Amino acid sequence: MYRDWVILKGRCANLKKLRYLLNRRVIQVLSAIGSNSYFKGFIDGKIYTGNSKRVCVPFMNCYSCPGARMGCPIGSLQAFLYSAKHKVSYYIIGFLTLIGVTMGRFVCGYLCPFGLIQELLYKIPSPKFKIPERLKYFKYVFLILFVVLLTVIWRGPAFCKYVCPVGTLEAGIPLSIANSSIRAATGNLFLWKVLLTVIIILLSIITFRPFCKVICPLGAILAFFNTISIYRYEVDKSKCTSCGLCHRKCKMNVKVYENPNSLECIRCGECKEVCPTNAIKSVIKIKE
Repeated sequence: MYRDWVILKGRCANLKKLRYLLNRRVIQVLSAIGSNSYFKGFIDGKIYTGNSKRVCVPFMNCYSCPGARMGCPIGSLQAFLYSAKHKVSYYIIGFLTLIGVTMGRFVCGYLCPFGLIQELLYKIPSPKFKIPERLKYFKYVFLILFVVLLTVIWRGPAFCKYVCPVGTLEAGIPLSIANSSIRAATGNLFLWKVLLTVIIILLSIITFRPFCKVICPLGAILAFFNTISIYRYEVDKSKCTSCGLCHRKCKMNVKVYENPNSLECIRCGECKEVCPTNAIKSVIKIKE
């Protein structure tokens, strides 16, 4: 009887996890398709320039992607920094603050198309390794150096131009394939961006979300809001046994039972699904 109960309980847990994974994956796919639904652009090799481009999506998604119907917050932030159009600054800073205060890095775990791509690549069978913990601080360096300082000094979008693999994958490569004039204009800078993108893709196969952990400046911005956002995680200390199962399951290497709203948490929810006592909950908190 006890053995049958254990088997039944295990099956229910697996079904619950499958239901969660399917729901999150569906949301990620719909987000990717919805934000890049101008399919004609991929065929013609032209960028959509409709009115919706004046508005940003809350995640990394290149403005120049031929399918993109909305702008990128990091691209918009850089545009303000090198053009100093204050009306734009109020919008983009307010927008990033709104997203951060309401959701934090939930955006990373549920909405970001490039996050989805990295997760799917990680599912390819291969030896896996964890990125050293200290490298997580590099994304703040990229934010300060490339998004802010170099953009202001050189008066151009330094991160987009020299680093961003999202732009290369979503815009540079599709446009160079579909548009002969763009293809003819590609040079060493484009080759460098392609090389960097290939490296990140290969790393994504053997380690979880390397771009998110080490490079992403938007993740760095949203991370600051994780501890104060309205949507957050909470650990019921009366239920938590500090077994560490949530930490071992977390691919972002967060000790959830100690710090459920770590700056590194992308709120994918895997810790909640694996918790044997259901001690981890999603909560909405407007104030303490």
